[in-house]
Formats: sequence, structure tokens, C-alpha cells
Amino acid sequence: MNKIGISLVAMLFPVVVGAQTQSPTPSAVAQDGATISPSRPVPVGKAPGMTWRMLKEEGEDKSYVIIFHAGDEALSGLTDFAIEHKVKSAHFTAIGAAQSATLAWLDLSQKTYRKIAVGEQCEVLSLIGDIAVLDGKPATPVVHMHAVLGHSNGSTVGGHVFELNVNPTLEVFMTTDYYPLKKVPDEASGMKLIDPNK
Repeated sequence: MNKIGISLVAMLFPVVVGAQTQSPTPSAVAQDGATISPSRPVPVGKAPGMTWRMLKEEGEDKSYVIIFHAGDEALSGLTDFAIEHKVKSAHFTAIGAAQSATLAWLDLSQKTYRKIAVGEQCEVLSLIGDIAVLDGKPATPVVHMHAVLGHSNGSTVGGHVFELNVNPTLEVFMTTDYYPLKKVPDEASGMKLIDPNK
């Protein structure tokens, strides 16, 4: 090998070593054995900085912007919003950033969720969800949402959202619907699923 070839190898070798040791998903851990019950209650009152404004109203259909601030927990806040505004059917999207989150993957064989802990500042690249009510008296709104989060190195992690701790903001755009959607128990999965015919 000539001197130029040796120089090129010497220059490239540290880069290759660095690339091999870089962690693809910092602080996102699928914790084997750490499960979350699908029926775990949602704590309320954990989004004191949440603000909102109605953008449009056409009969029973309404559109809102809901803004979360640093320290707010989004699932709790959206649940509070749904209870206060008597939301029985809605869908929403959001973007923003979070300082930590608890996501999960549905393990159908065990009828439970496997926890994915995210313990660092991340971008909320995509958050989508819906609201329906549990069939019964009184009807209880249930917020169901999934998110894709982006790490500092550009890698992503996603899953069902059990907790999303906002920092500095999360911008949610929600549309409510006239027809109330209901969730009913599904024996095969152990989940409560929307039944549009209820």
C-alpha cells in the first residue's frame, strides 16, 4: 500500500470506530417484564399550564387548539379537557417537544402493554389520537394516542402513549364530532375497542 493509501486508512479508521459505537436509540428502553395494564387509570390535574381556544364551531362539530407548556403532562391534560367540555367523540394531531415519556407496545399474547421508557429531551414528530366514551353510565371519555418521538441523533421511537411530559410546548389541534363513539370490551384482545354501531 502506498503512502496515500495508508494516510486515507488512518484518516478513516477513527470515523468507522465512532460509527460502530454510537448508540442508535439513546434513553429509549423496551423494558422486558415491565408491563402496564390497559385499564390503568389516567391521573387528572397534571397539566396546570394547559390553555385552549375554540377555532371553529359548526353545530355540534367544534375545532380547538390546545397548548401545553413545560411541566404539563399531555394525556392527563387531554383527559381533563374531554371531561370539562363533555367530549364524547374527537380526533386530534399534535407536534412539539417533551422532556420524557412513557410509551408502550401492545403484547397481544399477554393482553397487556410492554413499557418503553424515554428519559431524555425529544421532539414530538407526530402525535395522533382519538377520544371515545366507555359504554355505560355515566359515559367516561377515553383518550387514546400514539406518538413518534425523535432523539438528538435523529433516531426515533414510537408507541402507545401512557405519559408525555411536555417541554417547552405541545400544540394540539382537535376536532370534536356530533356522533358519540363508544368503546366496548373485546374478549380476544383484552382491550376496549370502538364499536361504531353502539
